[in-house]
Amino acid sequence: MERQDDGEDSAEEPGSPALAREHSGSPQQEVSGSMRRNDNYLPVPGEEKNLDVDNTTARSNESIPMKNMYADDGSPLSSRLGPYFSDGRRRVDYVLAYQIQKPASIRRQSSRFGDNNFIRRLRRSLSMRSSRAPLQPKEDPEIAAQDQRTDYHEDDKRFRREEFEENLLETGLELEKDEATKISGIGFLKIHAPWNVLCREAEFMKLKMPTKKVYEVKQGSNLVEKIRLFIHKVTAPLHPKVDANRPQSIKSLSHPFSREKQHLFDLSDRDKFFDSKTRSSIVYEVLKRTRCTRAKYSMGITSLLANAVYTSAYPLHDGDIEGVNAEANDRKLLYEEWASYSVFYKYQPIGLIRKYFGEKVGLYFAWLGVYTQMLIPAAIVGVIVFLYGCATVDDNIPSMEICDPRNNITMCPLCDRACSYWKLVTACGTARASHLFDNPATVFFSIFMALWAVLFMEHWKRRQMRLNYVWDLTGFGEEEQEEHKDHNRAEYELRVMKKTMKLEQSSPKSEKVKLTCTDRMPAYLTAVLMMVFMILVTFAMVFGVILYRISIKAALHMSTYSAARSNIRATVKTTAAIINLIIIIILDEIYVAIARWLTKLEVPKTDKSFEERLIFKTFILKFVNAFTPIVYLAFFRGRLVGRPGSYLYVIGSYRMEECAHAGCLMELCIQLCITMLGKQLIQNNLFEIGMPKLKKLLRRRKSELDSKQEEELNKTLQRHEKDHNLGPFVGLSPEYMEMIIQFGMVTLFVASFPLAPLFALLNNIIEIRLDAKKFVMELRRPIAAKAKDIGIWYNLLRGLSKVAVIVNAFVISFTSDFIPRLVYQYMYSLDGTMHGFVNHTLSYFNVSDFQPGTAPLQPMHLGYKVEICRYKDYREPPSSSSQYELSKEFWAVLAARLAFVVVFQNVVMLMSDFVDWLIPDIPKDISLQMHKEKILMVELFMKEEQGKRLAARDNHNQDNCNSPSSATQTPPQPRSRTATHAVGWENKHKQPEENPAPIYKL
Repeated sequence: MERQDDGEDSAEEPGSPALAREHSGSPQQEVSGSMRRNDNYLPVPGEEKNLDVDNTTARSNESIPMKNMYADDGSPLSSRLGPYFSDGRRRVDYVLAYQIQKPASIRRQSSRFGDNNFIRRLRRSLSMRSSRAPLQPKEDPEIAAQDQRTDYHEDDKRFRREEFEENLLETGLELEKDEATKISGIGFLKIHAPWNVLCREAEFMKLKMPTKKVYEVKQGSNLVEKIRLFIHKVTAPLHPKVDANRPQSIKSLSHPFSREKQHLFDLSDRDKFFDSKTRSSIVYEVLKRTRCTRAKYSMGITSLLANAVYTSAYPLHDGDIEGVNAEANDRKLLYEEWASYSVFYKYQPIGLIRKYFGEKVGLYFAWLGVYTQMLIPAAIVGVIVFLYGCATVDDNIPSMEICDPRNNITMCPLCDRACSYWKLVTACGTARASHLFDNPATVFFSIFMALWAVLFMEHWKRRQMRLNYVWDLTGFGEEEQEEHKDHNRAEYELRVMKKTMKLEQSSPKSEKVKLTCTDRMPAYLTAVLMMVFMILVTFAMVFGVILYRISIKAALHMSTYSAARSNIRATVKTTAAIINLIIIIILDEIYVAIARWLTKLEVPKTDKSFEERLIFKTFILKFVNAFTPIVYLAFFRGRLVGRPGSYLYVIGSYRMEECAHAGCLMELCIQLCITMLGKQLIQNNLFEIGMPKLKKLLRRRKSELDSKQEEELNKTLQRHEKDHNLGPFVGLSPEYMEMIIQFGMVTLFVASFPLAPLFALLNNIIEIRLDAKKFVMELRRPIAAKAKDIGIWYNLLRGLSKVAVIVNAFVISFTSDFIPRLVYQYMYSLDGTMHGFVNHTLSYFNVSDFQPGTAPLQPMHLGYKVEICRYKDYREPPSSSSQYELSKEFWAVLAARLAFVVVFQNVVMLMSDFVDWLIPDIPKDISLQMHKEKILMVELFMKEEQGKRLAARDNHNQDNCNSPSSATQTPPQPRSRTATHAVGWENKHKQPEENPAPIYKL
């Protein structure tokens, strides 16, 4: 393997810190390309502190000459503000930030080294040590002890950082410190991975890298592929203008990187062979694996971050987006072709997203794009269903009968005492509006959405498989994931350390300690009890809104204002739905914090286990919080009422509320509409837009600079300083959770709200660009994580799609009037039409049978004395021997409803399974290309082995020809494999342009 040129040509020590670079005796003195453990690099703040003698003498006596990267005025010598070391050549692959105690101005002055600066500092240090003993602090001893503990704590952090950085140097990484920053109190450690480290770690991580061999992907010849290619050509203007240089049909043959087979890879440009995403992920693996053993237990970078030894760790963005000095980079291209609202109609550059952010982020945005695309046909069908309801509202016989003033039907009071009798004709508006969402087309739409959910899941599986092939993830499986499961969380290691210390006191010889279920049992019980308690809190909140509806309805009926009494139902429905929305948004934020706290109590071993447990708890709480009011309106309201004269009461005199004559579907629609739109506009969009702007405003107010000065300062900041001001990446779980809840809103109760897919589509078009802008401009660059699928979220989606079939069956059967209308039309109607349906669904009640104190206070409100009132139910009349008992019509309708649920569920499930079986998970052309790619790889290695044998034979014959008396000469010594390999690599790449990469056709 060749040595890196930077290590030999650089005039600076790669591992030297930015602030501790002293002038050497000769400016032209060259230093080695990597820093050993015994090499010395001294940060200025550490030198200036009052350190103990043991701490200072513990360092190596050898001092490496260093150069200063700052001029006399404090400005950096290198004018390049990109992600590079001070030499402007070596790229910064990762940055660690930590707290420093001195202000930036003092640090900058102390960082200007002169020729005899080291001697002055040494004299000052010795004088301080000699005078330390007689000086006693003249202050409160308790405060002095606290200050000493604080100093010791900071020194302890510094010692741990020094040991960790020495261990990093031993792994081959190159370090540079920068403490003279414009960010007060923050120091930075810049990390660069040289070529040998990248090659070693890429081989260890089994990273698939593109070889020289490229081949042409043969497109499928079947009808489906032809249709796909035709659609691709038609939608060409919608594709982003990225990666236009390389044809789409050309693909490199990828193979896990191996140092012994470097000649297979195109290494003509080493700087671009490992892109910035790969370099940062390699460095992160080294950081996780490198331990700091000075503490009582081993600490990797995650433990150091948890213990505030380092405050943050992040890879750098490629460059700036806006400004005159903004060079062309992937980040700028993503901003122009993805994060801008002007390209909302275009497809997402998924390949570039994956290249810049990694496979895990790329899969999220690919899934979000597929979900948004699939919402287009669902939204179109939903709008058609809604328009069908609008077109047929005037032909709907039940609503015409309700609106007919000739039907002088007097209804029973809706509440006790305060409410009076009312005419059914006053419910005309509600009945007409209910028909918009409660018509025969909604049954078809429910079946359609159930099949749509299955098609969406199948389409995503095929899209995911295609991305796995294009991104070379087909071989990424459990073996690679198992290799990286040994990185325990800091909290887990701390608990294990405490348990180990307890066991060592009782029995010194103990086996490897780990946390068991017994250790976690209190945390598990706490989690279960807290989850149950939070669910009960949600139920209590919903019950409180129910009491609000009951009490405000009675208060409005007693009001003397005619305006308040005219629209009582609309006022109560709307205000109650808004209150529910506010409660949902507040409880969502509380539940996220509680779920995280409960998960930390359980002390999961790995980050993956922590994430899965947190997702499960958060999903349960958020799902219950969002859907409990909707479930109550759909299945419980109006069924726990009782009847006139025998109503059901709660908390004393609160009578349970009943549905309007047209059913509870309209109220369910209002609740679902306000909840869905409110969560999307307030929680998803407004918070995502407003919170970053609010934080920026607060940060600007704390700063003494105005906007222009801050903008000028931002132009002079280094890349790592700009990224430090960005928000930390907290993961994809919040983004997924928003969409999963929205998917539940779209599928679970779609029978009551056909416009839900349309609103979801409009929200997602904005959501994609909001998330894109947030990832590109407002967040630090995340670690590139590999993933083959979306993980636990797919299981949640599949479970919701199954539950949606059952829920919609019950909504159509029990919430709407679809089944009672069918039963009446085919069993009780005299002419087979819906004439008389309203009268059929109303029962009779004798007002003399009211319980004492529940009759209306104003019985003559309608201008005449009421003796019989009507209410919606199937019960026997007062003249019957079994008065007010459930009639046979009730049992006939109930049997029809249950039969419909069974038939609907089984038919839709059968159709869904058939669609699932009909569509293969792996596209046929992808499976063929994967198979032929393996064959091509085998052929490539067979040719390589054959070439090696021929070369060895030719060398052997040439040696025999040149050495006729070889029998009497000393046999040649065998060269080492490394040297032979290096020579072979040089011969391979001496003239790469003469050996163009062959193109194979699949």
